Amino acid sequence: MNKKKTYRFSGGVHPPEEKLTRSLPIEEMPPPKKAYIPLSQHIGAPSSPVVEPGDKVNIGTRLSDPGGFVSAPVFSSISGKVVEIVDHPHTLGRSMPTVVIEAEGTDEWDKSIKPRTDYEALSPDEIKSIIQNAGIVGMGGATFPTHVKLSPPKEKPINAFIINGAECEPYLTADHRVMLEMPEKVVSGAMLIGKVLGVKKIYVGIENNKMDAVEAMRDVVKEDNVEIVPLKVRYPQGAEKQLIKTILNRDVPSGGLPMDVGVVVQNVGTAVAVHDAVALGRPLVERITTVTGPGIKNPKNLKIRIGTPISEVIDYCGGLSEDVGKVILGGPMMGLAQYDLSVSVIKGTSGILILTDEMLDTTAQGPCLRCGNCVTVCPMGLTPLMFGRYTELGMFNEAERNNVMDCIECGCCAYECPSHIPLVHYAKYAKAEIQAARRKRA
Repeated sequence: MNKKKTYRFSGGVHPPEEKLTRSLPIEEMPPPKKAYIPLSQHIGAPSSPVVEPGDKVNIGTRLSDPGGFVSAPVFSSISGKVVEIVDHPHTLGRSMPTVVIEAEGTDEWDKSIKPRTDYEALSPDEIKSIIQNAGIVGMGGATFPTHVKLSPPKEKPINAFIINGAECEPYLTADHRVMLEMPEKVVSGAMLIGKVLGVKKIYVGIENNKMDAVEAMRDVVKEDNVEIVPLKVRYPQGAEKQLIKTILNRDVPSGGLPMDVGVVVQNVGTAVAVHDAVALGRPLVERITTVTGPGIKNPKNLKIRIGTPISEVIDYCGGLSEDVGKVILGGPMMGLAQYDLSVSVIKGTSGILILTDEMLDTTAQGPCLRCGNCVTVCPMGLTPLMFGRYTELGMFNEAERNNVMDCIECGCCAYECPSHIPLVHYAKYAKAEIQAARRKRA
């Protein structure tokens, strides 16, 4: 196979690698006794329930209908009875409508779910419809509904498709294990997505600290139009725009999307979910998640049912250490800290990271030193010190003029800031205020 030349995106950082679980095979966690399945697990409109308390459900029974085109249904991950639909703590930090299902001792799939023997003959529209109805969203954490990404407008033709296996976040190894243990499914899902997009070329980008995954993927690729591309280790290599720059040397314009340069990017876990939906007829009811960090007794890579409370996952991994300081969903650079362990695993939960007290940086924020470190490492070419200061002052229009909306919230600026200024927090705050103002004007 030809070795593809790769390019380099500007900025970025190289945090210490802490892949504690890289050699641990995926273990299947038993289903929860009570599943808490939020009706919103994606970017876009929440879905609407189609079940009521008292209804009997099995694995794969549809619980909701999408609330619009940019939305996705959710499905039961266990067999049991719907006991209530209530507001319940969500990983985003607030309570959201959630279907609560109590297990009844069996673990059966819904009778409507059957494998397809002729799935390779399906048309692109049929495949896309299956993906949409299976509730598949981006499994890398962004949770953008997959069928939306596969529906670019006609004026934006797609000529390249990238499978994202970079997994550049320190600590996380879920994608690594997926590529090692189920490379056939990754390739099958990639081929199905490629068929929907009508592309001639598919790339699989993997950071070169996972060369065993590179080899495992190369071993199963039989098609000439699929190329495995080892990538230099540099965070945020796995961000869409940086991945496109590195592999294709194309620059996504400010305010634009990958489709603006003819590209679609999907995570390796999403490819597996697409394979399972199309070939096996299974909606998205489980995912691979890394549970790791010095604050958990037995780190693992787990296959977990959607709706499993985080507290149960932690218990399954031996519990928290006595000096636990913070629980984060996702990686240390882009993940969200949690204050309530009753939140549940959702479609985008790529990792559960537990840090100890001594790992937390409690240094007080100092004044900006104008050192320029945040500018140097910003992979989007932005000036975080400017939009950070404007946000501090509540000058959101000025923050917008300094391109805060292009911030991908990777955390490089805050990681390098010697004054410990929470620049990502400011960026998120400013973006929320700007979007709220836009909605008012609409």
